[in-house]
Amino acid sequence: MQAIRSLFFKNWSSDVRLDGKTAIVTGGNAGIGKETVKDLASRGARVVLACRDMAKGEQAARDIMREVRGAKVVARLLDLADTKSICQFAENIYNTEKSLHFLINNAGVAFCPYSTTADGYETQFGVNHLGHFFLTYLLLDLLKHSAPSRVINLSSTAHNIGKIQFDDLNGENNYHPIKAYAQSKLANVLFTRELAKRTEALGVSTYSVDPGMVDTGITRHLMRPLVSFVKTFGFLIRTPAEGAYTTIYCVVTPEDQMHNGGYYSNCAAAQSSIAGQDDGTALKLWAASCHMLGIRWR
Repeated sequence: MQAIRSLFFKNWSSDVRLDGKTAIVTGGNAGIGKETVKDLASRGARVVLACRDMAKGEQAARDIMREVRGAKVVARLLDLADTKSICQFAENIYNTEKSLHFLINNAGVAFCPYSTTADGYETQFGVNHLGHFFLTYLLLDLLKHSAPSRVINLSSTAHNIGKIQFDDLNGENNYHPIKAYAQSKLANVLFTRELAKRTEALGVSTYSVDPGMVDTGITRHLMRPLVSFVKTFGFLIRTPAEGAYTTIYCVVTPEDQMHNGGYYSNCAAAQSSIAGQDDGTALKLWAASCHMLGIRWR
């Protein structure tokens, strides 16, 4: 079984240190996010664990500080389904952090029944895309101040079946949980491409990441046939620690070995879907996102 897994999973490691660096990881209290926090902390970085449940966040921070000697980890409240919470989080960061070198937009929801955020956005599009879009917008000044810095957006192979429904971004007319998830993950890839163009001269690089099929709670809404598929091909399922590898790769790999705005999978540059390479759609999505959030981001 291990031999079969080795055909799909790249064996990658790095001893790069991050002493003196500061990172934010959204959804850092569990799954891939928690493993990402743990790895960054082990490299000497100060890590802000951003999550919507402070009890779970603080427990995760304690767990990591117990497991990683000398870990510098703090938990901060962030609900990506509420723009007021995002504003409060950003204000707190500016008040408590002198620098921000890595913003890792990791949190997400998947395949959930139709619902809306506090601001009325369809939940998957609202959390996975708009929430992180707005958070990045608010923290950009600190990222610029700390340059060279990086933004890493977690996408998914599901983006390959995604389509941006500009006439129904909120899924009010024709909602399907898998299509909505795929749309939000395609939005992550397109956001990455457009952000890279706008911030490269400012010293801020951006990458999108496919963590692979990972055993986390995000799949709890999967339909029964897909659950059966996952069980059948369980050898393809990554642990949360393995799922964090490509994120860490995009954090520590030297800039001259990376492609700004690129899509990464299995600790290497990869090719996104054709839709994910459409700069016209990326620009249109950028404008639509700014309009929905009521912001001007040139």
